[in-house]
This record gives sequence, C-alpha cells and structure tokens, in this order.
Amino acid sequence: MKTVLAACVAASALVLAVPGSASAAHGILVTDGAAHHSPSGCFPLGDFVPPVVSNYTDSVIEVWSGYDCTGQVDWRIHPGETYHPNGNRSIFVP
Repeated sequence: MKTVLAACVAASALVLAVPGSASAAHGILVTDGAAHHSPSGCFPLGDFVPPVVSNYTDSVIEVWSGYDCTGQVDWRIHPGETYHPNGNRSIFVP
C-alpha cells in the first residue's frame, strides 16, 4: 500500500512540475503580403521576390540562413519591426 501511495505522490509531483504546452505567438505575422494570425513554427521565404517580413506579434522572430529554419540565425525581428531579409530562406516564430 505504501508503494502505491508513493507512486501516486510521485506522479502528482511530475504532473505539477511539467510546464504547460507551448502556444503560438499572439498577433499577426505578415510575410510577402500574406497575414498569418497567431503564427507558430517555421515559415519559408519567397525565392523570386525580395521578401518582406512585418512582425505584429508579441514574439521575437528569428531569420534563418537556410530552408526549413536550418543554418544559422542571421537576424531577429522584434515586435513592431519590418525587415527585408536579403538572401535568407526562412523565419521561425517561437
């Protein structure tokens, strides 16, 4: 009985210790004229038109050198900023 009780207490402690699930950024991300409401994750940037990214969210957006948010972070776009990523291939919204 003590073992079962100890297991229940340990499981309860684990549930309380695990942080909540991640949520999308609040606001709007505009990439090349397309609005994304409550964005989250990796977004590709256009290949044929110079990209423009406007960050109207509450998160800092990372500009990545490679496709699918690979390579290195070359820039960070803070809330309220617009950026023209030159040669970058993707952006990430936490």
